[in-house]
Amino acid sequence: MKQPNMEHFYLTLLLLFVSFVTLSLFFLFYKHRSMFTASNLPPGKVGYPLIGESLEFLSSGWKGHPEKFIFDRMHKFSSHIFKTCILGEPAAVFCGPQCNKFLFSNENKLVTAWWPESVNKVFPSSLQTSSKEESKKMRKLLPQFLKPEALQRYIGIMDGLAQRHFASGWENKKEVTVFPLAKRYTFWLACRIFMSVEDPNHVAKFADPFQQLASGIISMPIDLPGTPFNKAIKASKFIRKELLEIIKQRKVDLAEGKASTTQDILSHMLTTSDENGVFMKELDIADKILGLLIGGHDTASAACTFIVKFLAELPHIYDKVYEEQIQIANSKAPGELLNWDDIQEMKYSWNVACEAMRLAPPLQGAFREALNEFIFNGFTIPKGWKLYWSANSTHKNAEYFPEPEKFDPTRFEGNGPAPFTFVPFGGGPRMCPGKEYARLEILVFMHNLVKRFKWQKLLPDEKIIVDPMPMPAKGLPVRLIPHNQP
Repeated sequence: MKQPNMEHFYLTLLLLFVSFVTLSLFFLFYKHRSMFTASNLPPGKVGYPLIGESLEFLSSGWKGHPEKFIFDRMHKFSSHIFKTCILGEPAAVFCGPQCNKFLFSNENKLVTAWWPESVNKVFPSSLQTSSKEESKKMRKLLPQFLKPEALQRYIGIMDGLAQRHFASGWENKKEVTVFPLAKRYTFWLACRIFMSVEDPNHVAKFADPFQQLASGIISMPIDLPGTPFNKAIKASKFIRKELLEIIKQRKVDLAEGKASTTQDILSHMLTTSDENGVFMKELDIADKILGLLIGGHDTASAACTFIVKFLAELPHIYDKVYEEQIQIANSKAPGELLNWDDIQEMKYSWNVACEAMRLAPPLQGAFREALNEFIFNGFTIPKGWKLYWSANSTHKNAEYFPEPEKFDPTRFEGNGPAPFTFVPFGGGPRMCPGKEYARLEILVFMHNLVKRFKWQKLLPDEKIIVDPMPMPAKGLPVRLIPHNQP
Protein backbone atom coordinates (compact mmCIF):
# COMPACT_ATOMS: atom_id res chain seq x y z
CA MET A 1 0.00 0.00 0.00
CA LYS A 2 2.98 2.35 0.54
CA GLN A 3 3.92 2.65 -3.12
CA PRO A 4 0.51 3.96 -4.36
CA ASN A 5 0.44 6.44 -1.45
CA MET A 6 3.86 7.79 -2.38
CA GLU A 7 2.84 8.07 -6.03
CA HIS A 8 -0.29 9.93 -4.94
CA PHE A 9 1.82 12.25 -2.77
CA TYR A 10 4.25 13.10 -5.61
CA LEU A 11 1.38 13.55 -8.05
CA THR A 12 -0.25 15.99 -5.63
CA LEU A 13 3.02 17.91 -5.29
CA LEU A 14 3.38 18.06 -9.07
CA LEU A 15 -0.17 19.35 -9.48
CA LEU A 16 0.41 21.99 -6.80
CA PHE A 17 3.62 23.08 -8.51
CA VAL A 18 1.97 23.28 -11.93
CA SER A 19 -0.95 25.22 -10.39
CA PHE A 20 1.46 27.63 -8.71
CA VAL A 21 3.43 28.23 -11.92
CA THR A 22 0.21 28.66 -13.91
CA LEU A 23 -1.21 31.16 -11.41
CA SER A 24 2.11 33.03 -11.23
CA LEU A 25 2.27 33.31 -15.01
CA PHE A 26 -1.37 34.42 -15.11
CA PHE A 27 -0.76 37.16 -12.55
CA LEU A 28 2.46 38.22 -14.33
CA PHE A 29 0.67 38.56 -17.65
CA TYR A 30 -2.30 40.26 -15.98
CA LYS A 31 -0.07 42.75 -14.14
CA HIS A 32 1.99 43.34 -17.29
CA ARG A 33 -1.08 44.02 -19.45
CA SER A 34 -2.74 46.14 -16.75
CA MET A 35 0.12 48.66 -17.03
CA PHE A 36 -1.03 49.45 -20.57
CA THR A 37 -4.82 49.73 -20.15
CA ALA A 38 -5.14 53.54 -20.18
CA SER A 39 -6.97 54.94 -23.18
CA ASN A 40 -5.28 56.78 -26.04
CA LEU A 41 -1.78 55.43 -25.36
CA PRO A 42 0.91 55.76 -28.05
CA PRO A 43 1.10 52.84 -30.50
CA GLY A 44 3.68 50.16 -29.87
CA LYS A 45 4.51 46.72 -28.48
CA VAL A 46 4.89 45.80 -24.82
CA GLY A 47 6.74 42.47 -25.08
CA TYR A 48 6.77 39.84 -22.36
CA PRO A 49 6.16 40.17 -18.60
CA LEU A 50 9.16 41.41 -16.58
CA ILE A 51 11.52 41.71 -19.55
CA GLY A 52 9.21 43.56 -21.95
CA GLU A 53 11.36 44.55 -24.95
CA SER A 54 14.53 44.97 -22.90
CA LEU A 55 16.43 42.28 -24.79
CA GLU A 56 15.63 43.83 -28.18
CA PHE A 57 16.53 47.27 -26.82
CA LEU A 58 19.89 46.10 -25.42
CA SER A 59 20.80 43.61 -28.16
CA SER A 60 20.49 46.24 -30.90
CA GLY A 61 23.33 48.03 -29.11
CA TRP A 62 25.35 44.86 -28.61
CA LYS A 63 25.12 44.33 -32.38
CA GLY A 64 26.41 47.86 -33.00
CA HIS A 65 23.19 49.44 -34.26
CA PRO A 66 21.30 50.95 -31.30
CA GLU A 67 19.29 53.16 -33.64
CA LYS A 68 17.65 50.05 -35.19
CA PHE A 69 15.35 49.56 -32.18
CA ILE A 70 14.21 53.17 -32.55
CA PHE A 71 13.84 53.43 -36.32
CA ASP A 72 12.17 50.03 -36.75
CA ARG A 73 9.37 51.11 -34.41
CA MET A 74 9.13 54.64 -35.78
CA HIS A 75 8.64 53.12 -39.23
CA LYS A 76 6.20 50.44 -38.07
CA PHE A 77 3.98 52.74 -36.01
CA SER A 78 4.44 55.90 -38.12
CA SER A 79 4.90 57.94 -34.99
CA HIS A 80 7.54 60.00 -33.21
CA ILE A 81 6.24 58.48 -29.97
CA PHE A 82 5.76 54.77 -29.32
CA LYS A 83 5.12 52.68 -26.24
CA THR A 84 7.26 49.80 -25.06
CA CYS A 85 8.37 48.10 -21.86
CA ILE A 86 12.04 48.47 -20.91
CA LEU A 87 13.77 47.27 -17.73
CA GLY A 88 10.41 46.12 -16.41
CA GLU A 89 8.85 49.57 -16.74
CA PRO A 90 6.06 50.85 -19.04
CA ALA A 91 7.73 53.43 -21.24
CA ALA A 92 7.15 55.86 -24.08
CA VAL A 93 10.06 56.52 -26.43
CA PHE A 94 10.21 60.12 -27.65
CA CYS A 95 11.95 60.68 -31.00
CA GLY A 96 12.87 63.85 -32.84
CA PRO A 97 13.68 67.51 -32.03
CA GLN A 98 10.15 68.47 -30.95
CA CYS A 99 10.07 65.57 -28.51
CA ASN A 100 13.55 66.47 -27.24
CA LYS A 101 12.50 70.08 -26.75
CA PHE A 102 9.36 69.03 -24.87
CA LEU A 103 11.21 66.72 -22.47
CA PHE A 104 14.17 69.04 -21.90
CA SER A 105 12.01 72.13 -21.28
CA ASN A 106 9.56 70.39 -18.94
CA GLU A 107 12.16 69.12 -16.49
CA ASN A 108 10.72 69.15 -12.94
CA LYS A 109 7.38 70.38 -14.35
CA LEU A 110 5.87 67.42 -16.17
CA VAL A 111 8.85 65.07 -16.03
CA THR A 112 11.82 64.34 -13.81
CA ALA A 113 15.03 62.34 -14.19
CA TRP A 114 14.78 58.60 -13.62
CA TRP A 115 17.36 55.86 -13.22
CA PRO A 116 16.79 52.11 -13.07
CA GLU A 117 16.62 50.63 -9.58
CA SER A 118 20.00 49.03 -10.28
CA VAL A 119 21.63 52.45 -9.83
CA ASN A 120 20.36 52.74 -6.26
CA LYS A 121 21.61 49.21 -5.54
CA VAL A 122 25.09 50.09 -6.74
CA PHE A 123 25.04 53.33 -4.68
CA PRO A 124 23.34 52.09 -1.49
CA SER A 125 24.21 54.97 0.85
CA SER A 126 22.21 57.32 -1.37
CA LEU A 127 19.05 55.36 -0.54
CA GLN A 128 18.50 57.70 2.38
CA THR A 129 17.07 60.13 -0.13
CA SER A 130 17.27 58.41 -3.57
CA SER A 131 19.62 58.96 -6.48
CA LYS A 132 17.18 61.55 -7.83
CA GLU A 133 17.55 63.83 -4.80
CA GLU A 134 21.30 63.29 -4.67
CA SER A 135 21.56 64.30 -8.31
CA LYS A 136 19.70 67.56 -7.63
CA LYS A 137 22.17 68.38 -4.84
CA MET A 138 25.11 67.68 -7.13
CA ARG A 139 23.73 69.88 -9.89
CA LYS A 140 23.63 72.78 -7.41
CA LEU A 141 27.19 72.08 -6.30
CA LEU A 142 28.90 71.61 -9.67
CA PRO A 143 28.43 74.95 -11.46
CA GLN A 144 30.90 76.86 -9.27
CA PHE A 145 33.59 74.28 -10.10
CA LEU A 146 32.71 74.14 -13.78
CA LYS A 147 32.17 77.85 -14.48
CA PRO A 148 34.46 79.50 -17.08
CA GLU A 149 36.95 81.04 -14.66
CA ALA A 150 37.40 77.69 -12.89
CA LEU A 151 37.70 75.81 -16.17
CA GLN A 152 40.38 78.22 -17.40
CA ARG A 153 42.52 77.18 -14.42
CA TYR A 154 42.12 73.51 -15.36
CA ILE A 155 43.55 73.82 -18.89
CA GLY A 156 47.20 73.95 -17.79
CA ILE A 157 46.61 71.05 -15.39
CA MET A 158 44.96 69.05 -18.20
CA ASP A 159 47.80 69.75 -20.62
CA GLY A 160 50.50 68.86 -18.11
CA LEU A 161 48.78 65.61 -17.22
CA ALA A 162 48.14 64.82 -20.91
CA GLN A 163 51.86 65.21 -21.61
CA ARG A 164 52.65 62.76 -18.83
CA HIS A 165 49.98 60.39 -20.15
CA PHE A 166 51.35 60.36 -23.70
CA ALA A 167 54.94 60.05 -22.48
CA SER A 168 54.11 56.95 -20.42
CA GLY A 169 51.44 55.27 -22.54
CA TRP A 170 52.07 56.18 -26.20
CA GLU A 171 55.57 57.39 -26.94
CA ASN A 172 58.22 54.84 -27.98
CA LYS A 173 55.50 52.31 -28.80
CA LYS A 174 54.78 50.94 -32.26
CA GLU A 175 51.24 49.81 -31.48
CA VAL A 176 48.71 50.77 -28.80
CA THR A 177 45.08 49.98 -27.98
CA VAL A 178 43.26 53.30 -27.87
CA PHE A 179 40.13 52.76 -25.77
CA PRO A 180 41.82 51.65 -22.51
CA LEU A 181 44.40 54.43 -22.93
CA ALA A 182 41.67 57.05 -23.44
CA LYS A 183 39.93 55.76 -20.31
CA ARG A 184 43.21 55.97 -18.39
CA TYR A 185 43.67 59.59 -19.49
CA THR A 186 40.16 60.78 -18.62
CA PHE A 187 40.05 58.83 -15.34
CA TRP A 188 43.45 60.16 -14.24
CA LEU A 189 42.26 63.65 -15.10
CA ALA A 190 39.00 63.27 -13.15
CA CYS A 191 40.93 62.01 -10.10
CA ARG A 192 43.24 65.03 -10.33
CA ILE A 193 40.55 67.69 -10.87
CA PHE A 194 37.92 66.40 -8.44
CA MET A 195 40.07 65.18 -5.56
CA SER A 196 43.70 66.19 -6.27
CA VAL A 197 44.91 62.58 -6.67
CA GLU A 198 47.51 62.43 -9.43
CA ASP A 199 49.97 59.69 -8.41
CA PRO A 200 49.60 57.17 -11.30
CA ASN A 201 50.06 54.23 -8.93
CA HIS A 202 47.32 55.51 -6.62
CA VAL A 203 44.97 56.08 -9.56
CA ALA A 204 45.75 52.65 -11.04
CA LYS A 205 44.82 50.96 -7.77
CA PHE A 206 41.12 51.42 -8.39
CA ALA A 207 41.03 52.06 -12.13
CA ASP A 208 40.20 48.45 -13.11
CA PRO A 209 37.43 47.99 -10.50
CA PHE A 210 36.10 51.34 -11.64
CA GLN A 211 35.70 50.05 -15.20
CA GLN A 212 33.71 47.08 -13.88
CA LEU A 213 31.50 49.51 -12.00
CA ALA A 214 30.96 51.81 -14.97
CA SER A 215 30.07 48.96 -17.33
CA GLY A 216 27.70 47.27 -14.88
CA ILE A 217 25.61 50.15 -13.54
CA ILE A 218 23.13 50.14 -16.41
CA SER A 219 22.86 46.39 -16.99
CA MET A 220 20.28 43.70 -16.36
CA PRO A 221 19.93 43.80 -12.51
CA ILE A 222 20.76 40.14 -11.98
CA ASP A 223 22.80 39.87 -8.78
CA LEU A 224 24.42 36.48 -9.41
CA PRO A 225 28.17 35.69 -9.32
CA GLY A 226 29.87 36.63 -12.58
CA THR A 227 27.16 38.93 -13.92
CA PRO A 228 28.12 42.54 -14.83
CA PHE A 229 25.66 43.80 -12.19
CA ASN A 230 27.20 41.64 -9.46
CA LYS A 231 30.70 42.77 -10.48
CA ALA A 232 29.54 46.40 -10.37
CA ILE A 233 28.24 46.02 -6.80
CA LYS A 234 31.51 44.41 -5.65
CA ALA A 235 33.57 47.05 -7.44
CA SER A 236 31.55 49.88 -5.88
CA LYS A 237 32.26 48.49 -2.39
CA PHE A 238 35.98 48.29 -3.12
CA ILE A 239 36.17 51.78 -4.62
CA ARG A 240 34.05 53.26 -1.83
CA LYS A 241 36.55 51.83 0.68
CA GLU A 242 39.43 53.44 -1.24
CA LEU A 243 37.61 56.77 -1.43
CA LEU A 244 36.85 56.71 2.29
CA GLU A 245 40.59 56.45 2.98
CA ILE A 246 41.22 59.47 0.72
CA ILE A 247 38.41 61.39 2.47
CA LYS A 248 39.74 60.61 5.95
CA GLN A 249 43.25 61.72 4.94
CA ARG A 250 41.86 64.91 3.42
CA LYS A 251 40.11 65.69 6.73
CA VAL A 252 43.47 65.41 8.48
CA ASP A 253 45.21 67.56 5.85
CA LEU A 254 42.51 70.24 6.12
CA ALA A 255 42.82 70.30 9.90
CA GLU A 256 46.61 70.63 9.68
CA GLY A 257 46.49 73.28 6.96
CA LYS A 258 48.08 70.99 4.36
CA ALA A 259 45.04 71.20 2.09
CA SER A 260 42.89 74.12 0.96
CA THR A 261 39.10 74.34 1.33
CA THR A 262 38.85 75.53 -2.30
CA GLN A 263 41.36 73.24 -4.00
CA ASP A 264 38.79 70.78 -5.36
CA ILE A 265 35.25 69.45 -5.03
CA LEU A 266 36.27 66.98 -2.30
CA SER A 267 37.48 69.76 0.02
CA HIS A 268 34.34 71.76 -0.70
CA MET A 269 32.08 68.84 0.23
CA LEU A 270 33.94 68.30 3.49
CA THR A 271 33.82 71.93 4.58
CA THR A 272 30.38 73.08 3.38
CA SER A 273 27.15 72.47 5.32
CA ASP A 274 23.59 72.56 4.03
CA GLU A 275 21.00 75.20 4.95
CA ASN A 276 20.47 73.45 8.30
CA GLY A 277 24.15 73.44 9.19
CA VAL A 278 24.49 69.71 8.56
CA PHE A 279 27.65 68.41 6.92
CA MET A 280 27.65 65.52 4.47
CA LYS A 281 28.50 62.08 5.79
CA GLU A 282 31.66 60.44 4.54
CA LEU A 283 29.77 57.66 2.75
CA ASP A 284 27.59 60.18 0.92
CA ILE A 285 30.68 62.12 -0.14
CA ALA A 286 32.24 58.87 -1.38
CA ASP A 287 29.12 58.15 -3.45
CA LYS A 288 29.07 61.65 -4.93
CA ILE A 289 32.75 61.49 -5.85
CA LEU A 290 32.07 58.07 -7.36
CA GLY A 291 29.29 59.54 -9.50
CA LEU A 292 31.51 62.44 -10.55
CA LEU A 293 34.30 60.09 -11.60
CA ILE A 294 31.84 58.18 -13.78
CA GLY A 295 30.36 61.30 -15.35
CA GLY A 296 33.74 63.02 -15.59
CA HIS A 297 35.50 60.39 -17.64
CA ASP A 298 33.32 57.66 -19.13
CA THR A 299 31.62 59.58 -21.94
CA ALA A 300 34.72 61.63 -22.77
CA SER A 301 36.86 58.50 -23.15
CA ALA A 302 34.35 57.12 -25.69
CA ALA A 303 34.41 60.43 -27.59
CA CYS A 304 38.23 60.48 -27.66
CA THR A 305 38.33 56.89 -28.94
CA PHE A 306 35.96 57.56 -31.84
CA ILE A 307 37.82 60.73 -32.78
CA VAL A 308 40.95 58.56 -33.17
CA LYS A 309 38.92 56.04 -35.22
CA PHE A 310 37.53 58.61 -37.64
CA LEU A 311 40.83 60.48 -38.03
CA ALA A 312 42.48 57.18 -38.96
CA GLU A 313 39.81 56.51 -41.60
CA LEU A 314 39.76 60.04 -43.04
CA PRO A 315 43.29 61.38 -43.77
CA HIS A 316 41.99 64.63 -45.27
CA ILE A 317 40.15 65.40 -42.01
CA TYR A 318 43.26 64.49 -40.02
CA ASP A 319 45.39 66.85 -42.10
CA LYS A 320 43.12 69.80 -41.31
CA VAL A 321 43.14 68.99 -37.58
CA TYR A 322 46.94 68.61 -37.66
CA GLU A 323 47.35 71.96 -39.42
CA GLU A 324 45.26 73.70 -36.78
CA GLN A 325 46.96 72.01 -33.83
CA ILE A 326 50.55 72.31 -35.06
CA GLN A 327 50.03 76.04 -35.58
CA ILE A 328 49.04 76.31 -31.91
CA ALA A 329 51.95 74.08 -30.84
CA ASN A 330 54.46 76.20 -32.81
CA SER A 331 53.19 79.38 -31.11
CA LYS A 332 54.13 78.07 -27.66
CA ALA A 333 57.46 78.67 -25.94
CA PRO A 334 59.35 75.55 -24.75
CA GLY A 335 57.54 74.15 -21.73
CA GLU A 336 54.60 76.56 -22.06
CA LEU A 337 51.24 74.91 -21.40
CA LEU A 338 47.99 75.37 -23.31
CA ASN A 339 45.72 78.19 -22.18
CA TRP A 340 42.15 79.41 -22.74
CA ASP A 341 43.05 81.38 -25.88
CA ASP A 342 44.60 78.27 -27.44
CA ILE A 343 41.40 76.30 -26.83
CA GLN A 344 39.35 78.99 -28.57
CA GLU A 345 41.55 78.57 -31.67
CA MET A 346 40.63 74.87 -31.97
CA LYS A 347 37.40 75.50 -33.88
CA TYR A 348 37.84 72.92 -36.63
CA SER A 349 39.05 70.31 -34.13
CA TRP A 350 35.89 70.82 -32.06
CA ASN A 351 33.72 70.49 -35.18
CA VAL A 352 35.45 67.14 -35.80
CA ALA A 353 34.80 66.09 -32.21
CA CYS A 354 31.13 67.06 -32.52
CA GLU A 355 30.73 65.06 -35.73
CA ALA A 356 32.31 62.05 -33.99
CA MET A 357 29.80 62.44 -31.14
CA ARG A 358 26.96 62.73 -33.64
CA LEU A 359 27.85 59.44 -35.29
CA ALA A 360 28.75 57.68 -32.03
CA PRO A 361 26.98 59.59 -29.23
CA PRO A 362 28.57 58.64 -25.87
CA LEU A 363 25.18 59.29 -24.26
CA GLN A 364 22.71 57.25 -26.30
CA GLY A 365 19.74 58.76 -24.49
CA ALA A 366 18.26 58.98 -21.02
CA PHE A 367 15.13 58.24 -19.04
CA ARG A 368 12.57 60.60 -17.52
CA GLU A 369 9.52 59.83 -15.39
CA ALA A 370 6.08 61.44 -15.82
CA LEU A 371 5.25 63.38 -12.64
CA ASN A 372 1.58 63.53 -13.63
CA GLU A 373 -0.53 62.33 -16.52
CA PHE A 374 -0.25 64.57 -19.57
CA ILE A 375 -1.11 64.59 -23.27
CA PHE A 376 1.51 65.16 -25.96
CA ASN A 377 0.97 64.94 -29.72
CA GLY A 378 -2.51 63.60 -29.03
CA PHE A 379 -1.31 60.66 -26.91
CA THR A 380 -1.89 60.13 -23.19
CA ILE A 381 1.21 59.55 -21.06
CA PRO A 382 0.13 58.14 -17.65
CA LYS A 383 1.67 59.29 -14.38
CA GLY A 384 4.69 57.19 -13.44
CA TRP A 385 5.47 56.08 -16.99
CA LYS A 386 9.11 56.20 -18.02
CA LEU A 387 10.04 58.36 -21.01
CA TYR A 388 13.16 57.65 -23.05
CA TRP A 389 14.70 60.17 -25.43
CA SER A 390 17.16 58.90 -28.02
CA ALA A 391 20.11 60.84 -29.44
CA ASN A 392 20.14 58.57 -32.48
CA SER A 393 16.56 59.47 -33.40
CA THR A 394 17.93 62.78 -34.69
CA HIS A 395 21.69 62.15 -35.07
CA LYS A 396 21.16 59.32 -37.56
CA ASN A 397 18.07 60.80 -39.23
CA ALA A 398 18.46 62.08 -42.82
CA GLU A 399 15.67 64.59 -42.17
CA TYR A 400 18.00 66.54 -39.88
CA PHE A 401 21.45 65.41 -41.06
CA PRO A 402 21.56 64.68 -44.83
CA GLU A 403 23.65 61.58 -45.62
CA PRO A 404 23.66 60.77 -41.89
CA GLU A 405 26.38 58.09 -42.12
CA LYS A 406 28.82 60.49 -43.81
CA PHE A 407 31.47 62.13 -41.59
CA ASP A 408 31.19 65.85 -42.30
CA PRO A 409 32.49 68.39 -39.74
CA THR A 410 31.15 71.30 -41.82
CA ARG A 411 27.69 70.50 -40.39
CA PHE A 412 28.83 72.44 -37.33
CA GLU A 413 30.01 75.59 -39.10
CA GLY A 414 28.01 78.80 -38.91
CA ASN A 415 24.87 78.31 -36.84
CA GLY A 416 25.35 74.55 -36.82
CA PRO A 417 22.55 71.95 -36.65
CA ALA A 418 18.93 72.90 -35.99
CA PRO A 419 17.97 73.25 -32.30
CA PHE A 420 17.42 69.99 -30.39
CA THR A 421 18.79 67.80 -33.20
CA PHE A 422 22.37 67.50 -31.87
CA VAL A 423 22.03 66.34 -28.27
CA PRO A 424 25.14 64.43 -27.09
CA PHE A 425 24.96 66.30 -23.77
CA GLY A 426 21.17 66.37 -23.41
CA GLY A 427 19.53 69.77 -23.17
CA GLY A 428 17.48 72.24 -21.10
CA PRO A 429 17.86 72.19 -17.30
CA ARG A 430 19.23 68.66 -17.61
CA MET A 431 22.04 69.72 -19.96
CA CYS A 432 25.16 67.94 -18.75
CA PRO A 433 26.87 70.40 -16.35
CA GLY A 434 30.22 68.98 -17.41
CA LYS A 435 29.79 69.77 -21.12
CA GLU A 436 32.47 72.49 -21.14
CA TYR A 437 34.78 70.37 -18.98
CA ALA A 438 34.40 67.55 -21.54
CA ARG A 439 35.17 69.96 -24.39
CA LEU A 440 38.43 70.95 -22.74
CA GLU A 441 39.65 67.43 -21.96
CA ILE A 442 38.77 66.22 -25.47
CA LEU A 443 40.56 69.13 -27.20
CA VAL A 444 43.63 68.81 -24.96
CA PHE A 445 43.72 65.10 -25.84
CA MET A 446 43.43 65.86 -29.58
CA HIS A 447 46.19 68.48 -29.39
CA ASN A 448 48.65 66.18 -27.64
CA LEU A 449 47.81 63.27 -29.93
CA VAL A 450 48.01 64.80 -33.40
CA LYS A 451 51.11 66.88 -32.73
CA ARG A 452 52.92 63.62 -31.91
CA PHE A 453 51.51 61.01 -34.30
CA LYS A 454 49.67 59.85 -37.33
CA TRP A 455 48.24 56.33 -37.00
CA GLN A 456 46.67 53.41 -38.83
CA LYS A 457 43.92 51.06 -37.68
CA LEU A 458 45.11 47.48 -37.25
CA LEU A 459 41.58 46.04 -37.59
CA PRO A 460 39.94 47.81 -40.55
CA ASP A 461 36.52 46.21 -39.98
CA GLU A 462 36.49 46.22 -36.17
CA LYS A 463 32.94 45.84 -34.85
CA ILE A 464 31.38 48.61 -32.74
CA ILE A 465 29.22 47.60 -29.78
CA VAL A 466 27.07 49.79 -27.53
CA ASP A 467 26.82 48.64 -23.89
CA PRO A 468 25.59 51.20 -22.83
CA MET A 469 28.18 53.46 -24.51
CA PRO A 470 29.73 52.85 -27.94
CA MET A 471 33.09 51.15 -27.98
CA PRO A 472 35.22 49.25 -30.49
CA ALA A 473 34.90 45.52 -29.75
CA LYS A 474 38.71 45.05 -29.55
CA GLY A 475 39.52 48.47 -28.07
CA LEU A 476 40.74 50.05 -31.35
CA PRO A 477 44.34 48.85 -31.77
CA VAL A 478 46.41 51.22 -33.96
CA ARG A 479 49.92 51.47 -35.37
CA LEU A 480 51.58 54.74 -34.39
CA ILE A 481 53.61 56.78 -36.89
CA PRO A 482 55.54 59.50 -34.98
CA HIS A 483 56.11 62.85 -36.68
CA ASN A 484 59.71 63.62 -37.50
CA GLN A 485 60.23 66.40 -35.01
CA PRO A 486 63.62 68.03 -34.37
